[in-house]
Amino acid sequence: MSAPAQIRITPLVVAELLAEGERMPVCVHVIDHPDGRVLVDTGFTHLHPAVADMDPRLHPLPEHDLDLAGIDLVVNTHLHFDHCGGNHLFPGTPIHVQRRELEDARTQEDYTIREWVDPPGVRYVPVDGELELLPGIRLVPAPGHTPGSQVVVVGTGGRPAVIAGDAAVWYGELEEPSTDGQRLILALDPDEVWLAHVREPWRPGDRTAST
Repeated sequence: MSAPAQIRITPLVVAELLAEGERMPVCVHVIDHPDGRVLVDTGFTHLHPAVADMDPRLHPLPEHDLDLAGIDLVVNTHLHFDHCGGNHLFPGTPIHVQRRELEDARTQEDYTIREWVDPPGVRYVPVDGELELLPGIRLVPAPGHTPGSQVVVVGTGGRPAVIAGDAAVWYGELEEPSTDGQRLILALDPDEVWLAHVREPWRPGDRTAST
């Protein structure tokens, strides 16, 4: 099992984007843990001219059957617009992100939609390297998609589940890894890997799942 029964991962599709002529989902993931509820990435909640060419179709978090006030911790795998654009929904809630990622998002041009990174009330917890967020939930740096990307490793025994953000955008990038982050994920010998732009998890040796 990827995680003990008391830890459950639920994907939510919060948007769709047009990429290379095809629609791809934008997924966030809720981790239900005995010690709290964790949200990995927040999607985005409104349109912006900077991404009009991707023809976004929104299904933002407030439209889902999810108690936003019941989220205890938030994790941003990285701070591209489609992963942090809902951070404003969680004022005062600790949002864990790698320090390098936060610095890059605040300082680099054309990195993200900067006003979505630091809306009023957002409380970041900068992370340096690995961190045990809750028992059985670890944050692990996974550079590649961005230098400051991180993944969430879920499991207290056996093969873990990994919530990977954009460390891999599609399954083939895990089957033929080319970045440190992708190689790290495979080295964890995961039971399943949840990606931000695919609805179903990737499992080693399973080539039947699709977006």
